[in-house]
Amino acid sequence: MASLKELKGRIASVKSTQKITKAKQMVAAAKLRRAQEAAEAARPYAERLAAVIANLSAATGADGSGPKLLSGTGASDTHLVLVMTAERGLCGGFNANTVKRARQHIDELRAEGKTVKVITIGKKGREQLGREYGDLFIDHVDLSDVKQNDFTEAALGLGHELTRLYEEGAFDVASLVYSRFKSVLSQVPSVQQVIPATPPEDAEVIDLQGAIYSYEPSEEEILETLLPRYINTQLLSAMLESAAGEQAASMTAMDNATRNAGDLIDSLSLQYNRARQAQITKELIEIISGAEAL
Repeated sequence: MASLKELKGRIASVKSTQKITKAKQMVAAAKLRRAQEAAEAARPYAERLAAVIANLSAATGADGSGPKLLSGTGASDTHLVLVMTAERGLCGGFNANTVKRARQHIDELRAEGKTVKVITIGKKGREQLGREYGDLFIDHVDLSDVKQNDFTEAALGLGHELTRLYEEGAFDVASLVYSRFKSVLSQVPSVQQVIPATPPEDAEVIDLQGAIYSYEPSEEEILETLLPRYINTQLLSAMLESAAGEQAASMTAMDNATRNAGDLIDSLSLQYNRARQAQITKELIEIISGAEAL
């Protein structure tokens, strides 16, 4: 059984840890509010742009004559997988769940005989995937210097790099693995195809009711301009969703850690009081026994 001094030291240590987890919980809660607002503010623009792309792509027909970013290369032999995680830990299973979904996606592609290349976004994903898939890495995006919710420059840079690699024939299909923010308690690991651009199935498609529209410039020229912007918007939206999910997971994890620390303090305090009472009782028995012996 631990001595009174050891128990007292452990109680003090756990109390210090509890103060740290409580502080991190409050910081994460403050950051979560701003991150959630930024993610929710970006959704209407992304959804509307997806609707525009869906309508324009429908207008160009299904003959594959549209821009390459929309029609594809005609093959799907080489896949580029973008894995987006956090730069830091202490956020529960947020990073582990995203990496697990990325592993599943990569293994499925390799089982189909596809050539897979990986770009990691965020340090934690690179660390966890490096041992198993390090030979597949071709690039890494560091977000450690990005100010909170200011991912515009990072998204534009990554979008330009993807477009350049695609035009050079480095890959046929690019997909993004990230955690979509659903609620404070739920972040959903998702796989989203980025290139060729594919608007979501639930994207709003306007019913022209038989009307014929003449575009100036043509649909193809409009798509040539909008598709790179659409890809950048997808990346930016995913970064904002991932940032909100990270803060939500961190707040939840720190709240659980604070509660667990409180339970451990109660348990250690009970042990300390019992040990102290036992020591006092022993000393009293020794004193009484000594007095009776006299």
